[in-house]
Amino acid sequence: MGVVTALVRSSFLVNAVYAQVSRQFGLPPQQGQLLCVLMPQPYGMSELGAMLGLAKSSLTGLVDRTAQRGLVRREAEPQDARAVRVALTEEGRVLVDEFYEATCRAIEMLPSGLDAPDRDRLAELLARVVRDNEVPAVFVEAPASGG
Repeated sequence: MGVVTALVRSSFLVNAVYAQVSRQFGLPPQQGQLLCVLMPQPYGMSELGAMLGLAKSSLTGLVDRTAQRGLVRREAEPQDARAVRVALTEEGRVLVDEFYEATCRAIEMLPSGLDAPDRDRLAELLARVVRDNEVPAVFVEAPASGG
C-alpha cells in the first residue's frame, strides 16, 4: 500500500472511531471536535473557523447547536468588546474530559498490532507530517499523568 492510500485510509479509520465514540456520548462528531478544540482555552470565532476548517455560517450553526445543549457559551473577547469567543461551560468541561479520554482509548487501540518501537516510529513520522503541514491543534496531547 502506498503512502497516499495509507494516509487516506487511516484518516477514514480515525474518523470512524471518532464518530463511534461521539455517538456513545450522544454528540455529533463536529460537536465533539469543537469541544476538544476548546479544551485548552476559549477561542475567537475566526480562530475556531480556521482550526476546524469551517465557513463562518457553518461555524455559527455549530456553536449555536452546541450552546443550546449547554456545552459551550459565548463570551466577550477581553481585548475587543465587539468580538466574541467561545468557551466550555462546566457541563461541557465534564463531558469533553470523558469524551476525550474515551476517544484516546479507542484510537490508541488502532495500532495495537505494532510493537513499542514501531508505535514510537509511527508517532514520530505522523508528528512530522502534522508539523510540516502546520495542522491546527484540533486534538491536543493529553497531559502526562500518574495513571
